[in-house]
Amino acid sequence: MALFTPAILPSMDRVFKSFVEMAASGQLAEDVLVSLSRVVKGYVVAVALGVVMGTFMGMSDFLHNFFSLTLNAIRQIPILAWIPLIILWFGIGEESKIAVIVLGAYFPVLVNTISGIRQTPQGYVEVARLYRLSRWTVFRKVYLPSALPQIFVGMKLGLGISWVAVVASELIAASAGIGFRISDARSLMQADVVIVGMIVIGVLGLLMDKALSLVFHKATPWTR
Repeated sequence: MALFTPAILPSMDRVFKSFVEMAASGQLAEDVLVSLSRVVKGYVVAVALGVVMGTFMGMSDFLHNFFSLTLNAIRQIPILAWIPLIILWFGIGEESKIAVIVLGAYFPVLVNTISGIRQTPQGYVEVARLYRLSRWTVFRKVYLPSALPQIFVGMKLGLGISWVAVVASELIAASAGIGFRISDARSLMQADVVIVGMIVIGVLGLLMDKALSLVFHKATPWTR
């Protein structure tokens, strides 16, 4: 006697068959493209905001002291707790889903950028100041190379959270996407489709993580 019924824990054959059926119908490709588009848009905005704000807060003691307590309090709030408020602000369209992703991915990038900037050896900064370099040049030649490894750590963490955020947003209000498909399959007791969605998310997340690691190694040859 099986411990779980196929409706709860389907066989791998059934999962593979569902994957083939979804791929052949074009449904899987559509859901992947929708979710991937949301993740990329939200993630790019989060990285841009996180790096810019993190740089200013890392280089300025005033900004760091002024904002750090508030930002540390805000980032303790789970992303799921923000979704109802974001829906009230942006509605149930694409804007709300991208906003959830931005909010989820922003803080890891921000925190690690601040950490990377503030851990820059002060000896390098003092030498740059002796040469009367502009603040932009000091950032580009001193702070950025020193902080890049830490920034990429934040980007990798943010990427993982982006997938959590997109699935969470699609579970609540969406008509397409991997999260929507998982939610729809759950209501129809289609555990095989749920597992297909989970596997696809894992594979996409892994591929994007590997791509980001490749970019990191190309952008920071001095760390090897």
